Amino acid sequence: MPLYEYYCQHCNGIFEEIRQMRDSSDPSPCPECSREAPRMMSTFAAFTMRDGYPRRIPDKGTYWHMGTEVKQRAKRMKGFEHPELAKPKSRPRPTRGDVAAGRDKALSQYSEAGYRDKWGVDQYGFGTAKTAKKKKKRKTTGG
Repeated sequence: MPLYEYYCQHCNGIFEEIRQMRDSSDPSPCPECSREAPRMMSTFAAFTMRDGYPRRIPDKGTYWHMGTEVKQRAKRMKGFEHPELAKPKSRPRPTRGDVAAGRDKALSQYSEAGYRDKWGVDQYGFGTAKTAKKKKKRKTTGG
């Protein structure tokens, strides 16, 4: 038999009673003051299982990750960051010293490249196509 809730207006109390379904809409006597109390609509929570997780009814088709609603279940995560909730991390700004060092490095590479190009050597010290010796054509007397 189902369990029903009743509200007594006289003593401002709520009580439960197990009754048959056919008697559920009839008022029930209050256990405190013995007056008739009408039945009240009670709330309940219903759950079902989907994809191995408990789901509320009605199901909106969303998932929950650490108290936040997300659209898809997380399959791969770094730590506890859900892919939908993880904000892209900004790159740190270079300091003045880093900018100056990068500028000096680029300038030195540029000057070295000019030197290497002049002598026909690549950055590893090997000769380039510019320095490859050309084979001289042999002069032959032919007939």
